[in-house]
Amino acid sequence: MINSLWISKTGMEAQQMQLDVITNNLANVSTNGFKRSTAVFEDLMYQNHRQVGTNSTEQAQLPTGLQIGLGVRTVATSRSFTQGALHQTNNRLDVAIQGDGFFQITMPDGSTGYTRDGAFQVNSAGTLVTSTGLPVANGVTVPPNATNVTIDGNGTVTATIPGDPAPQNIGTIALARFVNPAGLTPLGQNLFAESAASGQPNAGTPGADGMGSLLQCYVESSNVNVVQELVTMIQTQRAYELNSKGIQTSDQMLQKLTQI
Repeated sequence: MINSLWISKTGMEAQQMQLDVITNNLANVSTNGFKRSTAVFEDLMYQNHRQVGTNSTEQAQLPTGLQIGLGVRTVATSRSFTQGALHQTNNRLDVAIQGDGFFQITMPDGSTGYTRDGAFQVNSAGTLVTSTGLPVANGVTVPPNATNVTIDGNGTVTATIPGDPAPQNIGTIALARFVNPAGLTPLGQNLFAESAASGQPNAGTPGADGMGSLLQCYVESSNVNVVQELVTMIQTQRAYELNSKGIQTSDQMLQKLTQI
């Protein structure tokens, strides 16, 4: 009977973790390039009271055993990198990736971060940066007198300069892919970092070798499905209530036992 108290407690903790993941997904439903997460659970070890396959008599074996599980725990949060919807904007510096790949961002410590958020801007020096001011790798710089900036599907960035009829190449935007993008470490600010689980980044030209292509004047929205998250939230609430009911029932049965 005491086991049921512990088992229900682990179930409540697991459902609380599930709710934390769901609410974070819903909080970021409008975040550019956000990828939803799901909680992953596993059952705990079992108390083996009767081993399956042992002899019950000299001529017979037990077809089933007697194992009592000890609950559940959360082991991971799995992130889904499915494509989010693409929304057209009026900003020519907005870029969306249609397909696989990540934008490469230079971090303050010189390392490289990775993002699907292509809502870029220019700083006072004309450098192409993220909304938090981090520069895009390869150092794309827009001339101050540029009248038009074009970002091709292959990442080539050109600008029209007054007095020069031919567009001027001002840099390129390269993408990177990972064998296991779910293994990337989330850093916040729409950024990810390489990890041992993600593998080494494979940089390449957009639109080539399986890399996604770029779309100018578009941004990729979150891939969170609000209806799906709300359904999962209701299921989580019901599971939490049932686990709490298990604790109440165990307590009532223990009270009956003490009255005997």
